[in-house]
Parts: sequence; C-alpha cells; structure tokens
Amino acid sequence: MNATADEATPGAAANAAPVVSFEHVELAFDDRVVLRDVSFTLLKGHTKIILGASGSGKSTSLKIITGLLKADAGVVIVNGQRVDELNEQEMMAVRADLGLIFQEGALFDSLTVRENVGYKLYEETDMPVEDVDRRVAEVLGFVGLAEHIDKMPSALSGGQRRRVAIARAMAFKPRILLYDEATTGLDPITAITVNDEIVKLRDLEGVSSIVVTHQLRDAFYVATHMAVRDASGRVRIERASPEKERETEFLMLRDGVIVFEGDADALRRSTDPYIRTFLS
Repeated sequence: MNATADEATPGAAANAAPVVSFEHVELAFDDRVVLRDVSFTLLKGHTKIILGASGSGKSTSLKIITGLLKADAGVVIVNGQRVDELNEQEMMAVRADLGLIFQEGALFDSLTVRENVGYKLYEETDMPVEDVDRRVAEVLGFVGLAEHIDKMPSALSGGQRRRVAIARAMAFKPRILLYDEATTGLDPITAITVNDEIVKLRDLEGVSSIVVTHQLRDAFYVATHMAVRDASGRVRIERASPEKERETEFLMLRDGVIVFEGDADALRRSTDPYIRTFLS
C-alpha cells in the first residue's frame, strides 16, 4: 500500500502535497468523449471549483475520484492511493476519507436529523452510542442546526436539509469533501448559508474540497471569503485576503477539456470568448 501524501512528504512540504491528482485522465461512453486529457491537483486545505456547462464532465470527475466510474486512461491519485488501479473492496478504505454532498442531500426521510447525521457511525463503526451522539451534536452545532437534532427532514427547509447533509458528510471526519451542485435550487440568501459552511470547513477544519457548480455567484463567494474564529470562539465570515483567495482555484471544462485553470482574479480577467460568454 502506498504512503499517504502527508506521510510521503514530511515537514512543511506536506501541506503542499496534492490530496487529489488527475494525470491525463480520459473517459468516453461509446463515441461520446466525457473527459479528454484532464490533469489537475488539489492541495491540502485548498479548494478546487469546477465550472462548466451541463455535460462538460464536472460531476463525472467526482465519480472518478470516488471510484464510481473508472477512467479509460490516465492516473487518479487520492491521498496517495492510485485509485484507478483499486478494486471495489480496496476503494472502500479510500472512500472512508471522502465526504460527498449532492444537490438533493439524499437524507433518509424516515430517520431523524440525529439518525441521519450519525448513520454511518451508528451502522458502520463500533463507536459507543454516547460517543456517536456527542459527535452528531458537535457537527450539528458547527452548521448551526443543533436545535433541530430531533426533527424529521420533512420539517426542515431546503437550505437546512443541505446543511444536515454537510453535517452527515463531516461526521466521520473526512479530510476531503466533494460538493456536487450543493446550492442548486436554493434562493441566494439560503445558498449563502451553505456556502458559509463550505468556507468554514476549509478554513477552520482544514478540509480539502472540490466544488462542482454552475452557479457563478456561489463559486465566487466561496473563493473570495474566509472564516475566522476570534478570541471568544465566535466564527465570522469575512472577505478573504489576496493570499487566501489564491488558495481557491477555478477549473473550467468545455466538452471534457480544461479551458481554464487559475484563481478568481485570473478568471475575471480572462479574454477567452467562451469564458466571457460563460461569465456573462
């Protein structure tokens, strides 16, 4: 078994080691090319925002990371593991360090918020129930939903359901979170509450994240804001410093090909006609 990225690169350099790496990845379904020669890296504690029109290969990239799809060619590395060479059983260990948040949240309607958030810990670990309950309360407090712990999902708003999904994904302390259109269908104010959780997890918990979205408003919000905790422990979201802003990179796909990779400022300044049309 390969060493993890952190183990392979000791000292300060560990922070710069990629936690996700695509090297010349290609995938096609019959005659339709979905990804063509795609290469990128995600650094520890950073965010990669993948933009593109419908069918450009955004969500497909997440499925390859999680092993739900196998690339036809190229190398895919997650936390030091070459996942394109792993079988389904071996992928389970890799997925243990991946949290996924999808558009609908996929909550169990018959379970309470507590049971939804703690589901994986209750069902798949031997953690004592009291410890699971403590962890569930902790993550619900982090996303500002502690008072909803005994409610059913049907009693929550759309934004609250998404935040419960984020709490569930972070309950087992994954180092990488993958967001697939997490704010789609939400009104702008509600979407900000979800974006704030993405920012908080990155900046306060050190989570590395890939955000797939076609919502430019939300993409730029995540890129240009940061979370800080003051001396009293209170968390606030504020405008990111230029240095912090550069820790979020945009990657734009067009018909499975990368047409842009860079920070928010570089994306705004791009003169590429396709990018200008997309941004408008």
